[in-house]
Amino acid sequence: MLNGVIAFASVSAFPSGPIGDLLSKWEAMGFFSYLLPFLLIFALVFGILTKTHPLGDNKMVNGIIALAVALMALQFDFVPTFFSQIFPRVGVGLAIILGILILVGLFMPGESKMINYILLGVGVLVIGFVLIQSTEATGWQSGDWWGENWQMIVGAIFLFILVAVIIGSSNPDSGKKHEAFVGPWAK
Repeated sequence: MLNGVIAFASVSAFPSGPIGDLLSKWEAMGFFSYLLPFLLIFALVFGILTKTHPLGDNKMVNGIIALAVALMALQFDFVPTFFSQIFPRVGVGLAIILGILILVGLFMPGESKMINYILLGVGVLVIGFVLIQSTEATGWQSGDWWGENWQMIVGAIFLFILVAVIIGSSNPDSGKKHEAFVGPWAK
């Protein structure tokens, strides 16, 4: 009887199963805080150095530099904290963009260029919110600047979009001179 009570009490309110247990063990070992950020930073630095060739084509030098940058980035807890803040928000942002893509795809024709502009605008907004929220959560607070000036920023963006739409909708043939037709015999 006592063993049954102890077994019942040891079961958590939210059972996670074997996958949840595995992820919890990886988290306890620092897999998400140190190994994944290290691999991500190493791969990005190595890829950029390999693609741009600032130090020549020597992959050994590129690897050593990428290794040093990735290890130094993890010297303090700033990078793991930032990554733990930004990537969950990126996942939510991608879900929002996917939901809007599905809804827009249901109600607008697929050949419409307006879909691309709508998704670009939503994507820019989502990226902005993700970056602002993630940097503020890690301590890069910009004071009350965003709270005090968001109306000016939205107004400037609206004005920029309005000017872009006006310029983009203007007739490109209106400024060209039309040549007179002189016939097939003239060159």
